[in-house]
Amino acid sequence: MPEETDAGSLRPKRPILRSLGEFLRLALIAAAVALPIRYFIAQPFIVRGASMEPNFHEREYLVIDELSYFFREPQRGEVVVFHYPLNPREYFIKRIIGLPEETVEIKANGVFITNREYPRDFKLEESYLPAGLETRGGVRFSLDAKEYVVLGDNRLFSSDSRSWGVLDRKFITGRAVFRAFPFSRLGVIGRP
Repeated sequence: MPEETDAGSLRPKRPILRSLGEFLRLALIAAAVALPIRYFIAQPFIVRGASMEPNFHEREYLVIDELSYFFREPQRGEVVVFHYPLNPREYFIKRIIGLPEETVEIKANGVFITNREYPRDFKLEESYLPAGLETRGGVRFSLDAKEYVVLGDNRLFSSDSRSWGVLDRKFITGRAVFRAFPFSRLGVIGRP
């Protein structure tokens, strides 16, 4: 409906401009809230390849927690997303097996860890792996203060620490905390 001006002429109201202004203001507020969450707290990740089967499959959509590692160090058994050390533009997903300042020996019959608590080593119990799964190895790592050993759950078909070495802490982006797709597998990703 037109409105009257001081000069007595009629001019149309501008509801479209007001609505557009309100929309832009709302979009800026939403971006100011969502972008920091997306880039500093949690980010989506799509699994590519079979290296984490049977626990994670091709094209599964995961949410990665990027915040908690600012307050604590990664733990054994957690599934992490990281920049591939030989090509930092690529992301990999693997499970943390060896922690800083440990000795990790991977043999055909399992993973053996020596640390301050277990100076004579112990065999890592890996309940997240199918029974009878062979872990090929023949490698031994003595880890420094910020180094980790990571392995894929699909031990026969995984490019991991056994083929390219230890993972420096600086490459770790975050840990997988939630599976958002497929809906049949929707849920929180717990530690073993």
